[in-house]
Amino acid sequence: MSRPLLFLDVDGPLNPYAAQPERRPPGYTTIRATVRPGRPLRVWLNPHHGPALLALGYELCWATTWMAEANRWIAPVLGLPELPYVDFGHTLLTERPDGVHWKTEAIVAHADGRPFAWIDDEQTPPDTLYVHTHHPAPALLHHVDPRLGLRDTDFTALTEFRTSLPPDD
Repeated sequence: MSRPLLFLDVDGPLNPYAAQPERRPPGYTTIRATVRPGRPLRVWLNPHHGPALLALGYELCWATTWMAEANRWIAPVLGLPELPYVDFGHTLLTERPDGVHWKTEAIVAHADGRPFAWIDDEQTPPDTLYVHTHHPAPALLHHVDPRLGLRDTDFTALTEFRTSLPPDD
């Protein structure tokens, strides 16, 4: 069995976009990313998050609307290597009638039966139900407050989940 996956959302967990706009959280740096034509996006990132995420013992994977662009704009600031990403393709930002987040089905498919944790700020009970119904391995859907971004308590929850899994082979 390989290491469990950790699916990373950018906006919310890594970029606390809902924090007070005039107050960059302590420890964060500001970048201006031009992901799509138009105005650059203001993004707050904490460079300490990269080493902390790598130390958790997961295989990291982007699960964000940034998709491949996360490797260009986010990974270097955090000190992360280039990571695989979930390609949301035609489901990107598409609402589902059952209330399941548009990312959830693609994340479960990408996990392909492997244990995973997913940090995001938009998960709801229908997502948890979907994962537990359609995914045979342990999974943690961990909500991160988009006003605060990743905190020590979030890293503790990820560590506890990781250590609850059988050892890697």
